[in-house]
Amino acid sequence: MLIKNVVLTPGGGAVDVQTVDGRIADISATTASGSAIEGDTLDGRGAALLPSFVDNHVHLTQWATSLTRIDVSGADSAADLADILARSNERHGSGILRAQGFRDALWPDAPHKDILQNALPGRRAAITSMDLHTLWLSPALLDDLGIDHPTGVLRDHDCMEGLGALDRLADPVDSDCGALAATRELARRGITAVTDFEYADNRAVWTRRSALGRADVRVDFTVWPEWLDHELERGAATGDIVADGVALGPLKVMFDGSLNTRTACCHDPYPGGTSSGVLLETPEDLVAVMRRARAGGITPAIHAIGDRANSLALDAFETVGGGGRIEHAQQIRPGDIPRFAATGVAASIQPQHAMSDRDVADELWAGRSSIAYPYLSLHRAGARLLVGSDAPVSPPSPLDAVADAVWRTDDERPPWQPSEALPLGVALAAASGGRHSVELGSKADLVLLAEHPARLGNRDLRAVPILATVLGGRLTFDSAFA
Repeated sequence: MLIKNVVLTPGGGAVDVQTVDGRIADISATTASGSAIEGDTLDGRGAALLPSFVDNHVHLTQWATSLTRIDVSGADSAADLADILARSNERHGSGILRAQGFRDALWPDAPHKDILQNALPGRRAAITSMDLHTLWLSPALLDDLGIDHPTGVLRDHDCMEGLGALDRLADPVDSDCGALAATRELARRGITAVTDFEYADNRAVWTRRSALGRADVRVDFTVWPEWLDHELERGAATGDIVADGVALGPLKVMFDGSLNTRTACCHDPYPGGTSSGVLLETPEDLVAVMRRARAGGITPAIHAIGDRANSLALDAFETVGGGGRIEHAQQIRPGDIPRFAATGVAASIQPQHAMSDRDVADELWAGRSSIAYPYLSLHRAGARLLVGSDAPVSPPSPLDAVADAVWRTDDERPPWQPSEALPLGVALAAASGGRHSVELGSKADLVLLAEHPARLGNRDLRAVPILATVLGGRLTFDSAFA
């Protein structure tokens, strides 16, 4: 593929970029007579060519289905959410009524299955929280799923199992077609690779999907402990190719809960009580499952949000060795920050969470010695940063994620904890698989932006048009044909 007339640096001269066999084979001054050695020719018309974006944490099936769910992110109470659903009920047929996006940490009332029954008598309804750690089910749907639960509000592991049960009710062909279509939307956003953290037998899911068609992003899928033995028996290891563009990723272990459910495990109790959150595995069990995975060549990725969960996860990495990832790393004690680099553990962060959680974090984590969303501290201590969205918790919008990491505000309020803001170049690299620039010999995974990010401020970076996306020298999105 030949990408003509692009700039690689702000103020730099126009160049042509030639790709061969999925890699960048030549970068030279723009000429009128150049032709592609292979593939298409794309005229950049002076736009900025950068390494494409990598979303290091998505739940792809959940995000694909969330695009058709009722948005209840604006609900300010359980009663308000029920009213939103009641007003939407007739427009959504007779199937399961699905909604997405509530945050109940600061609500004046608590969600309960009886509230749904009163607002939607006999209706099967499932509402997923913004952070994917809570699933609120109506009595009729609880009966269908064979779940006996006093409140109908499933948290953490119970939530994951409930979501899995709902997924099994769906037509797999419809689900797979929806997921593949969602990868086309990811390409439109400049993304060429994701790590899929969906709670499922992801090898079976992605093998099946690959038989239907090719995804427009590279996919590394995670292995949850429930399916770890299956992978180890196969002799599988992280990085093994499973299908075209699909590879085995890390082991995912949920070690604590979330901030909004007050189940993120902290050293100090939450306000108004004695609970300091929960551990979903004992430290001993965490070490054991990490050792099993590591012995088979599978890299651990440990979900840890609260500061105590992060401390104990780092202890486990020190015990097991070999490095890996901590997913979220949202609250960390200063003494633990250097331990990421020392143990070879990457911090997989979601900057959009920092903005959406700022009010809740100020309410629930105020006055603690730990640092919330300590991006600059981690960077300065040598930790590798991996940016993602956790979609559908936050939308897979890498330009928003970069802006949030750099400016620490996404509205008219002053920056939140600006001392932890990242430099633009660091944030871009963390959102691009560690790549800082377009270089000879590197993967031809590229994004064409109407203007270079270095020339843009907070608002303009979020809105800059994405003109094209290239995956391995193949055009996966072209705004000229969108």
